[in-house]
Amino acid sequence: MSSPRQAESYYVASQWQLMRRKFRNHRLAVGGLVVLAIFYGVALFAEFFAQTGPKQYDVALKHHPPQRPRLFHEGRLQRPFVYFTSGSTDLLSGFRSYNEDRSRPLPIRLFVRGSEYRLLGLIPGNIHLFGVEEGHFFPFGTNEIGRDVYSLNVYAARVSLSVGFVGVLLSFLLGCILGGISGYYGGSVDMVVQRFIDFLVSLPQIPLWMAFAAVLPSGWTSIQRYFAITIILSIFGWAGLARVVRGWLLSTRQADFVLAARLAGAREPAVVVRHLLPSFLSYLIVSLTLSVPAMILGETALSFLGVGIRPPAVSWGTMLADAQNVTTLFLYPWLLVPGIFVIVAVLAFNFVGDGLRDAADPYK
Repeated sequence: MSSPRQAESYYVASQWQLMRRKFRNHRLAVGGLVVLAIFYGVALFAEFFAQTGPKQYDVALKHHPPQRPRLFHEGRLQRPFVYFTSGSTDLLSGFRSYNEDRSRPLPIRLFVRGSEYRLLGLIPGNIHLFGVEEGHFFPFGTNEIGRDVYSLNVYAARVSLSVGFVGVLLSFLLGCILGGISGYYGGSVDMVVQRFIDFLVSLPQIPLWMAFAAVLPSGWTSIQRYFAITIILSIFGWAGLARVVRGWLLSTRQADFVLAARLAGAREPAVVVRHLLPSFLSYLIVSLTLSVPAMILGETALSFLGVGIRPPAVSWGTMLADAQNVTTLFLYPWLLVPGIFVIVAVLAFNFVGDGLRDAADPYK
């Protein structure tokens, strides 16, 4: 039973306060938000959380299996540690195997000094979240040239997650602007914009993405390709939002609050931006949240097919491209770890989007 004071505060609360209250009651959405906060925090400070740099490798440690932290050595409880490993290569098959030296435990420590870096490209440092002071510790193993898969996943998160946000921001702006113009002015302007949207929607997205990405100059740097892929993903992401914005503006452009704004002397662009679009801002927020997973999956698909982000830049898609054969699936399954992070990130965004969609109508 809620007290009279709580009931009164419910009915006098603002729209944003009601949305915040209902969102907090959606456990999956709150959990998804926590997961995304962790993902983006790790991606932002990747140099600190990773053990090695994205370009560091050691061919002598290629295809090293994941090392499991242990707590007991010779029957005694210890701080978490791993055993030192040494490798050998079969001359006939070329398969490399690793053996643990049970006499050499390597304690896993926090804030270990390692490779030097510049945090956010500005602050020099060499402290990493965890690691071993000698030997090596590979929580997710290594790839075919001896690069630490855990560290690569940390750096890949920065690219894959940021592509989603930047791409959605561009799509959001295009959808609001073109959809707003189409719905507010109507007539021939509306017809031209809608026919252009029909044309975009009729095109097969993945083949067209591949075609655009394939014509990018091969001499472009990783940063140039990153922004080009972001723009390519944004070209087709705004059509659905533009149609929704157009429909809403067609139904509300003659509403009383719009006529009042016109009589008060507001110009037409100000009427759209300051009155019409904020009237269904909750939907725009939900649409923005649910569009990010599509952008992440688009970048992953392009990079997996070899026409997106390319080495030496690293993304979840480029890492999965190295694992697209049966040999990897059976002998080196840890190379599929990036797929798990893609699934978790997409599910987290969907949970947050569902929570925002429920919170957008707090009186339900």
